[in-house]
Amino acid sequence: MKLTVWGAAEQVTGSMHLLEVEDYKILIDCGLNYEGGVDLSENESFPFDPFDIDVVVLTHAHIDHSGNLPTLVKAGFEGQILCTYPTADLTQLLLSDSVNIFMRKQEKGRGRKKFNRRKQQQFQSNHPLYLQKHVNDTADRMVPIAFQKPFKINNQISLTLVPTGHLLGAAAAHFTIQENGEQKTIAFTGDIGRKNYPVLNDPAYLPETQYLVCESTYGGRFHDRENNLRDTLIKVIKEACIDQPGRLIIPAFSVGRTQSLVFSLNKIFSDGALPPVPVFVDSPMATMATDIYRKHHQYVSEESRNFYHQNGDEFEFENLSYVKELKESKEISDHFEPCIIISSAGMLEGGRIQDHLYHNIQNFYATIFFIGYCAKGTLGHRLLRGDAVVNLKGRELSVFASIKKTDLLSGHGDHQDLMEYIEKIPNKSLKQVFLVHGEPESMEAFKTDLEAKNYEVVIPKKGLVFEF
Repeated sequence: MKLTVWGAAEQVTGSMHLLEVEDYKILIDCGLNYEGGVDLSENESFPFDPFDIDVVVLTHAHIDHSGNLPTLVKAGFEGQILCTYPTADLTQLLLSDSVNIFMRKQEKGRGRKKFNRRKQQQFQSNHPLYLQKHVNDTADRMVPIAFQKPFKINNQISLTLVPTGHLLGAAAAHFTIQENGEQKTIAFTGDIGRKNYPVLNDPAYLPETQYLVCESTYGGRFHDRENNLRDTLIKVIKEACIDQPGRLIIPAFSVGRTQSLVFSLNKIFSDGALPPVPVFVDSPMATMATDIYRKHHQYVSEESRNFYHQNGDEFEFENLSYVKELKESKEISDHFEPCIIISSAGMLEGGRIQDHLYHNIQNFYATIFFIGYCAKGTLGHRLLRGDAVVNLKGRELSVFASIKKTDLLSGHGDHQDLMEYIEKIPNKSLKQVFLVHGEPESMEAFKTDLEAKNYEVVIPKKGLVFEF
C-alpha cells in the first residue's frame, strides 16, 4: 500500500491524495488549489495520468476538495466518484458556480480595450478551467453511497464513509485493505466539524485505524468557548437593528454557513427573543443549496428535524425573504428600515455582498458582522484588521460602518476538537498520523501536541511516497 499527498501539503487548499494498493489507484479528493500566488491554470496539469486513476472518493463538496474534478474528467478520468448523497448534489451546485466564476473572469478579460502582447498572454491565462459540459460529465460519474455502510470497491478494498459534520454529507473515508495476507486500515478525514453545530450532526469517530491523513486547519487555535451562538446573535442584532435604526450585513458562504445561520435566526425570532426584523438572504446559490438541504432532510441534525416537526421548515420564517433576482437585490439598498442582509461571498471577494458593502461601508448605522474565516489578502481580512480605507468597485472608501466578528459559526473543529477526534480512535491502533490541509504553523502546533501524547506524526511534503 502506498500513499502520496499531492495536494494540501503544507497548505490549506487543493486536497488530493493518491492511495495505491498493488495496481489499483484511488484518488481521495481532487480540490482546486487557489493558495495565494497560485495561478488558476496550474490546476490543469496532474502529477499522474488521470486515465490511470481507477476510482475517486470525495469527502465533501467544498471547492478545495472537489473543485478540480471536472479537470480530471476532462483530462481522461473514466472511473466512478464515490461520495454521499448530499455531497453529490452540493458538489454539482458548487462546480456549476465555479464555471460561472471562470466565465466572468474571461468576460472581464475581454473587456480590455487595448491588447499588447503581454496583456494578450494574461488574457489567455484567464480561459475557463472547465465548462458546464465537464461539470455535467463529472456529475454523471458520481455514485452516492450511504454513511457507515461498508462499500466493496474490489476484492481487496472496502470503503466506509464516516460522518464528520462540517457540511451536509461530509465524511471521512475509511479503507479496510487486504494485502499480502494482512489487513490494513487507513482513513482520510476530509474536514472535521464541531459538536452542537446548527443543522449538522456531530462528527462520528473513526473505527480502528492504523494510518490517518488528518486535516489541521485549526491546529493551535481555539474557538470561543465562553459565549454561545444564540446570545451572541441576539446581542449583535439588538445593537445593530433595535437599539438604533441600522442594518446588519452578514457575509456568509452560500453553502453550509448560510443554512446554519438562518436556522439559528429562526429559533431566535420564533420564540420571541427579539422583535421581528426583516431578514434578506441575498444569494441565488444559497437558495438552491437550501433546497438541497430540504431534499436530504434525513441527514440534518436531530435538533433540526425536531424543530421541523414542531414548527415547520427551519429555513423559513415570517420576516425572512430569499432574494433571487438582481433587481430585487438592488432594491434592498432602498430599504430604509432596520434589516439583516445575509449575502455571499464570506470573504467579500465577489458576489452580491460587494454591492451591499459599497452602499453601506460609509454608513455609521451599518454593522458588518463576520461569521467565518477570512484569508490574508482578502477584502474581509483587510476590514477585520482595521483598515480605515478600502477599495470597492474602483473607489477608495472610508470605513465608517462597525466591524464585528465571531467564530461560533466556523465549520471547522478547533485544536481541542482535533485532538479528541484522534484520541477517540480505539485500541491504540493508530501507527502514524499525516497532517495536511493547514497552514504550516497550525500543523506544527498540532504535531507538537500529538507527539507529546506519543503519536508518530508526519507533515508530508508534496509528492513524497509512503509505503506501508
